[in-house]
Amino acid sequence: MSIVAMRSRLTDDDIRRLVKGEDAEDRALAARKICQRIDTPELTSEEREAADAIIGMIAQDAATLVRRALAVTLRQSPHLPKDVAIKLAQDIDSIAVPVIAGSPVFDDADLIELVRTQPAAKLAAIAARQSISKPVVMSLIDHADEGVMGIAAANDGAEFDDEAFDRTIARFGESRAVMDSFVSRSVLPISFTEKIIARVSDDALQRLVRRHALPPQVAVDLAESARERATIDLVDQAGVAPDMPHFIEQMQSSGRLTPSLILRGLLRGHIEFFEHAVARLAGIPHSKAWLLIHDAGPLGLKAVFERTGLPQRLLPAIRSAIDTLHSIEMGPGESGRILFRRRLVERSLTQFQGVPEEDLEYILSRLDQDESEDQPARATG
Repeated sequence: MSIVAMRSRLTDDDIRRLVKGEDAEDRALAARKICQRIDTPELTSEEREAADAIIGMIAQDAATLVRRALAVTLRQSPHLPKDVAIKLAQDIDSIAVPVIAGSPVFDDADLIELVRTQPAAKLAAIAARQSISKPVVMSLIDHADEGVMGIAAANDGAEFDDEAFDRTIARFGESRAVMDSFVSRSVLPISFTEKIIARVSDDALQRLVRRHALPPQVAVDLAESARERATIDLVDQAGVAPDMPHFIEQMQSSGRLTPSLILRGLLRGHIEFFEHAVARLAGIPHSKAWLLIHDAGPLGLKAVFERTGLPQRLLPAIRSAIDTLHSIEMGPGESGRILFRRRLVERSLTQFQGVPEEDLEYILSRLDQDESEDQPARATG
């Protein structure tokens, strides 16, 4: 079907202005009108073929204004022919960016090729797309600059998994701008938050506390370089990490799965954290560590403890804490949780010696905080 055959949908004046118009602005207005009229799923296959020919002709126009009219009008259209979309994506930024940022006709391979071959402004358009698959995200991590990665990091539609988060830290971990941008995401895995929390600016840290419900005390702890305390507070905030084995693995790989941290976690009542930490250090499955830790006899805990390499002086404290844990039933609600931890700590501290002073101070300060948090609950209970 020729252009003339589509005159039932377009006026003679539209066609004449597009083909013969000498003024670029006039042709651009005609191009916009034509693109609006042919951007419809109701065309027959013959009409679609003719429409594609018209779009291809507009894309060849020497005037920037005309090509931009095409790009802006069909930037989100599924009816933009892919070959035209790719041609527009290689045009100047004012034409390419609207199409790259919004066109649904690009697949991952198209976008990855653009990432590999195009300048930063176009990569920024890819990073801002409503949805970006993991392969495209990984390509951006490898080829983009800090500005582009900041856009992708803040984009909830960009698919970051553990591998993508880790690779971003490997390449951009020293870029405060990129690390700060992650704070704008709606959801951050607790394991990734733990990695970036010391890399972000003070302002971003405040936003992290507000947006992701982290305890304000974390900011104070970091400012004081109390890294272990900040980590265990993150575990408090999460209740339990959604993927505890992975969380433990990350802390061990970063050298932060220390005896002090493990003891503090146990005395805060984070038994699952303690179990997985022991399993990791002992090199045994969690199920086996659980059986040995909770063995009613005296030998199970001792046997698994000796495999961990933890200081022997901590064993009495750990045994007392486990025994106390078994004797306490935690009541419902937040007040029940606080009461459980208070009794655990109080009973444990009367039954053993050898807890390092700094760990004892930490536990008692957190117990005081529990008490203050419990007051409003009692007042309204």
